[in-house]
Amino acid sequence: MTTEMLTALDQAGVRLTGPRRQLTELIGRRQGHFTAAELLDDAERRRLGIGRATVFRLLELLAEQSLVERLDLPDGRHAYIPCEPTHHHHLVCLNCGTSTDVGDCGIDAVTTEAARRSGFEIQQHRLELFGTCPDCQSKKRVKR
Repeated sequence: MTTEMLTALDQAGVRLTGPRRQLTELIGRRQGHFTAAELLDDAERRRLGIGRATVFRLLELLAEQSLVERLDLPDGRHAYIPCEPTHHHHLVCLNCGTSTDVGDCGIDAVTTEAARRSGFEIQQHRLELFGTCPDCQSKKRVKR
């Protein structure tokens, strides 16, 4: 994923500075969603000398290229998840942060009906479903 991110940023004319490359590498290593604060903590633990502004600017640039998406977590925090630049939706585990990309799942029919009923011209939508992944469910059953 790291190479794809760097290539897409380069093709978009974004200057690939050392800190941007380092942060992109950190993002590529992550499993599941992460917050900007977690990414900054990773950078600080590795003594990369990267500031908050650089983290937020890179996340914004990656989001503009659809290489990460911002998730609005149920607890009010914002997180990011690396993903492919195609339209999809996310299933996010609240325990471990694992996410799964899913396609339409019938949401296109719902948006079409919502547009018909409301008169809205819907240009975009996103769907985030939060719950417990199969692995965390299994672990929970074993503990009982």
